[in-house]
Amino acid sequence: MVWKRVIAVAAAIGISAGGLVACGAEDPTDYITANGSEPQNPLIPAMTNENGGGRVIELLYSGLVSYDAEGNPYNELAESIDSPDGKNYTIRLKPSSFADGTPVRAQNFVRAWNYAVEHSQTLEYAFEGIEGYAEGVSELSGLKVVDDDTFTVALKDVQTDFPTQLGYQAYFPLPDSAFEDMEAFGQKPVGNGPYAVKEWTHYDSIRLVPNEHYEGSRRVHNDGVKFLFYATLDAAYADLLANNLDVLDTLPDTAFATYEEELEGRSANQPGAVFQGFIVPERLEHFSGEEGRLRRHALSRAINREQVTDLIFEGTRTPATDFTSPSIPGHTDDLPGAEAVDYDPEEARRLWAQADALSPWSGEFTLAYNADGGHQAWVDAVINQVRNALGIEAVGKPYPDFKSLRDDVHQRATSGAFRSGWQADVPVLSDFLQATFATNGSGNDGDYSNPVVDEQLALGKASATAEEANEHYNLAQEQLFKDLPTIPLWYSNTVGGHSEDAEGVVFSWTGMPVLNDVRRVQR
Repeated sequence: MVWKRVIAVAAAIGISAGGLVACGAEDPTDYITANGSEPQNPLIPAMTNENGGGRVIELLYSGLVSYDAEGNPYNELAESIDSPDGKNYTIRLKPSSFADGTPVRAQNFVRAWNYAVEHSQTLEYAFEGIEGYAEGVSELSGLKVVDDDTFTVALKDVQTDFPTQLGYQAYFPLPDSAFEDMEAFGQKPVGNGPYAVKEWTHYDSIRLVPNEHYEGSRRVHNDGVKFLFYATLDAAYADLLANNLDVLDTLPDTAFATYEEELEGRSANQPGAVFQGFIVPERLEHFSGEEGRLRRHALSRAINREQVTDLIFEGTRTPATDFTSPSIPGHTDDLPGAEAVDYDPEEARRLWAQADALSPWSGEFTLAYNADGGHQAWVDAVINQVRNALGIEAVGKPYPDFKSLRDDVHQRATSGAFRSGWQADVPVLSDFLQATFATNGSGNDGDYSNPVVDEQLALGKASATAEEANEHYNLAQEQLFKDLPTIPLWYSNTVGGHSEDAEGVVFSWTGMPVLNDVRRVQR
């Protein structure tokens, strides 16, 4: 899901960073505190494709399948997921309950999935492969409730990795109470995961407590989790150093040179399933058709990724060689067309001149970013490189917070390029490619469409083996390198840390901390 796994923090309105950590008489529970951001939408699984809401939903709900810290799938709510042909699946459930004590039944999955499609929820694309799918349809003919603990799924085509996909949050169940008033439910959700919502103070924090009805495999080792919303990563890091914040999964670039010494063995720098780049939509003047393709290639060749990752990020990023992540099986550094991300200012000027021959450039190039996410330094560096290589006026365009930028992106109201990113929810190449580059994909913020990409993605999903699927996904990427709908920049490492008061902190393959495992240090 686009942006969902890209780290961004939202502003805490009218409250200092230190003042957010308010335990004591008014809050007797000894929460583990972690950084977060104001969710863009109500806390409904199929409505959420951004990081602020996604990290909360992962703790509030459980799916048929979950992934361990290394990305290996295992059955959580599913007793079994069987198929004779890779197209027709029978799913049997383990006994489990929602946080209100009501049982999780087969109908809670089927009803939630149908509702997502009927009401065009953000992640409804996840159900496109099911028989009967059509925009706005009220019931998918491929979903059938057999009994309270069993339902069947008929797919349009063979999809052998379907069981692995079922860990994606779009497939989480909803209780019967959700359908009485979905919007109100999203403000006070009742999930079936290891935690339940205690309080959501908008633009401030979200407090979670252990769900006493949870019977799954994710054991909770603390009294709850409190997500704090900071105006800047620097403020969050200052609280981490002062032991006023327990877990921070993204460090500010101002700390890259010093964090290992300052945190004294309480930091992490490990590969993460995070891709980052920026989008220049074709709807913009000078960026449609052949002219646009030439200009996107010129911009890409004007960027010295190694210099930015070394000087700005100090080794906490790796220059991108594709549109996915090195931590995902099937990734390769040797795709045809990958020279599009090689720094070559002379080639950049040549391509820009070719575009000018089609239509002379006018105006300035802008790159939008959220100022609360620690992005200014790299944006400034990239803008300077573009300005120097191409001889055009180029500026960064800061938005005050992540939500503001996402709202304009969603409404197609941006006036220039904008940063983009993807953090995988499922450890397969298609997780990075389907939503962001398929025609009408839910995370396709540039409205990109190419039949070659669509065909290869479809063939990948229908492949009998992961190896065959990856061949098709990489053929899709070859076309992406020709079109550059997103200009790849780098992969983000998970660079985080924890306070002296927390232990058992592990960052998973997604880059998110496994918060249910975090424990308070006993002194």
